Amino acid sequence: MRYERTRRVKTPGAAESLAEYLAAWQASIVVVSGRAAGSEYALDGACISIGRGPGVDLEFDDTAMSRAHASFEFAQGGFRVHDLGSTNGTLLNDAEIKVADLKHGDRIRIGEHVFQFVLAERERAPKTYTLPDA
Repeated sequence: MRYERTRRVKTPGAAESLAEYLAAWQASIVVVSGRAAGSEYALDGACISIGRGPGVDLEFDDTAMSRAHASFEFAQGGFRVHDLGSTNGTLLNDAEIKVADLKHGDRIRIGEHVFQFVLAERERAPKTYTLPDA
C-alpha cells in the first residue's frame, strides 16, 4: 500500500449520473409534520433549494425557515442535504448538520417542518428481444 496515493472505490449500486440514478430510483421528501404535512415532493433535479423564499425551488410559509434554508443535492451517486447558512440550522435525525448524505427513512427538520427522505426502486420492464425465424 502506498501512503501518498488513494483510490476511489465505487459504492455498490451508486449511479454515475443523475439521469442514471433517476432511471433506477425514485427519490422524494414527504412532509411528516408542519403546515404542509402529507405533501410529497420529488427530488428530480441536481440541486433543489428549500426555504420560505422567494427564489427557492420549494417555498414554504414557515417563519422558522430562512429565505434559502437548505438544498437537496445529487452528489457521489446519491442525495445529500446541505444547510445554506440558515439561522435556525438543519437537523438530520435530530443532529445538527451542515452537509450529510441521505438514506431511506432519514428525517430532516427544517424550520417547523419535518421531512422524511423516501427512496424507492423503480420497476424496470424486462428487456424484450425479437428473434428472426430460422
